[in-house]
Amino acid sequence: MEHKIVIVRTYSAGVNVGKLVKREGTEVTLADSHKIWRWRGANTLHELALRGASMTEYTRISEAAPGEVLLTGVIEVLECSADAAANLSKPRWL
Repeated sequence: MEHKIVIVRTYSAGVNVGKLVKREGTEVTLADSHKIWRWRGANTLHELALRGASMTEYTRISEAAPGEVLLTGVIEVLECSADAAANLSKPRWL
């Protein structure tokens, strides 16, 4: 799964999407990481990884964090489809 676009759910850092650099135990390092604060257009993270989020004003996805991000306390890592990866890489913050 390395270098794939993934959605990562953690205990305390929320939901993030980005390019998987490294995964070791409950730690994941992402590049081009965006925080997903809230979304519409998918009921679950599995559906979000498959289709992405709607382009409504409700959906909130941050700009990419600079450099790499180390996430600890990882609960779930989901590989994104090509469509979802393209959709979730577009920041939406009004």
